[in-house]
Amino acid sequence: MLRHKIYDLVNRDNKGMIASRIYDWYMLVMILASVVPLMFIEDYPVFRVIEAVTVTAFIIDYILRWSTADYQLKRGAVSFVIYPFTPMAIIDLLSILPGLNLISPEFKLLRLTRLLKIVRLLKIFRYSEKITIFLRVLSKEKEVLLSVLMLALFYIFITALVMFNAEPHINPHTGEETFHSFFDALYWATVTLTTVGYGDLCPVTDIGRVVSMLSSLFGVAIIALPSGVITASYLEELKEYRDERHKADHPVAARD
Repeated sequence: MLRHKIYDLVNRDNKGMIASRIYDWYMLVMILASVVPLMFIEDYPVFRVIEAVTVTAFIIDYILRWSTADYQLKRGAVSFVIYPFTPMAIIDLLSILPGLNLISPEFKLLRLTRLLKIVRLLKIFRYSEKITIFLRVLSKEKEVLLSVLMLALFYIFITALVMFNAEPHINPHTGEETFHSFFDALYWATVTLTTVGYGDLCPVTDIGRVVSMLSSLFGVAIIALPSGVITASYLEELKEYRDERHKADHPVAARD
């Protein structure tokens, strides 16, 4: 059936289809080409050609996926109603809108059009097998990662509270503003926990410096905690992926 072949083509459902892999690479090239104009301030004529070609490819891809939504969602005719509201379909639509000039001039003054074009990079998640594997790893280990995230957010909030109340809002040595607002304290706590420490906000009291040292040490532990879990899970997913690819490329040997 023609629609089923289209579904296999655009969804990489049949691992052995060379045409499906070619289609994935073609769409990856279109996605990367579509964001090239965002790297320049000037609007060269060739960018309009790139925009027209890439948006046309995105529209065709969106129509093909929508027309085969029943194979993907497996809910019969209702699938065609549900599909436009799925996360990837919304990303596809947002990727198309800037090229169709469906955004009002007021929004264009806020450069929303250029920002929406950046959304096109999210389409890579669908076409890159390696990113798909990594997303599966994140989904499988979401409980561990959420626990670490909650722990980090709690620690950031606590250290921000301590710093905001312990530090003077004006540096007594230079007279410059330090932690003028609680957001400044949250910003400092976040960059310190991640061991970045830009240096634009620094504690000047002994209590603040002690908290800063503890936050840096705790940040190393927070970053290291999920690393081993993600690495082990990624290697496991990669092995399963290679086994699936081997079975798809050598179906006779797999049956034997």
